[in-house]
Amino acid sequence: MPTSPLSARPRVARLPWRGRTLELELAWVGADDSPFPPVVFLHEGLGSVSLWRDFPERFCAAHGFTGLVFSRYGYGNSTPRPHEERWAPDFMHRQALEVLPALCAQLGLARPWLFGHSDGASIALLAAAHLGDALSGIVVAAPHIVVEDVTIAAIRAARAAYLEGPLRARLARHHADVDSAFWGWNDAWLAPAFRGWNIVDEVARIRIPVLAIQGEDDEYGTLEQVRGIARAVPGAELLVLPGCGHTPHRDAAGQVSAAAGRFIVDHGAAHHSD
Repeated sequence: MPTSPLSARPRVARLPWRGRTLELELAWVGADDSPFPPVVFLHEGLGSVSLWRDFPERFCAAHGFTGLVFSRYGYGNSTPRPHEERWAPDFMHRQALEVLPALCAQLGLARPWLFGHSDGASIALLAAAHLGDALSGIVVAAPHIVVEDVTIAAIRAARAAYLEGPLRARLARHHADVDSAFWGWNDAWLAPAFRGWNIVDEVARIRIPVLAIQGEDDEYGTLEQVRGIARAVPGAELLVLPGCGHTPHRDAAGQVSAAAGRFIVDHGAAHHSD
């Protein structure tokens, strides 16, 4: 991890990727220096740096971590997705196996932890499956490992709310090009080819620490998402939260912070001393 203070670290990363140069919005949070590996936050399918609100800062400050929050390609103040570009069913694989390792290498992040939410949680799972000990471990909140009917219904409802309701105006505060962010995600998930998306076999390759968190009232997935992770990954820990929806770090921030912080401290110190 770089030893310069957070205020001196870059706010934009420029990454060559698939014939273009991406500019990714960065925000550093928490401790200038930490005995634990850094925590990289991976946002949801409509998320960005600002949509995490203050959770990463509060979480890292509470536990003495250094954190990196960034907006993926197409989101926040990062390079927008050209409106004619359609994301293929492997768009999360590309983020996990191409963009994320390149970003960590450029920023000098050694064996980071990943803290992912929703699509970001699926990206974290894919990274853990394929990158192995290049990571210290992962915390995944409201992850997707298969496509369920309830997920598709909720994404269709989001489409209607974007076209006819207040969702576009709410999201526009968090994205330089809100249509880039929304339609990249929505079109990809609702494409017929995506209905068969399934990463269970890849998740079964994971051999690093996993904490999987889901609310009992998650409108975007059933508890089979985290139970499937538990079946696939020996030693994976689960945290199921009653009265909690699709955003556990907002609906149950204290419980999530305490559990994830303990998990990283317990496992991260051992990794750091290797």
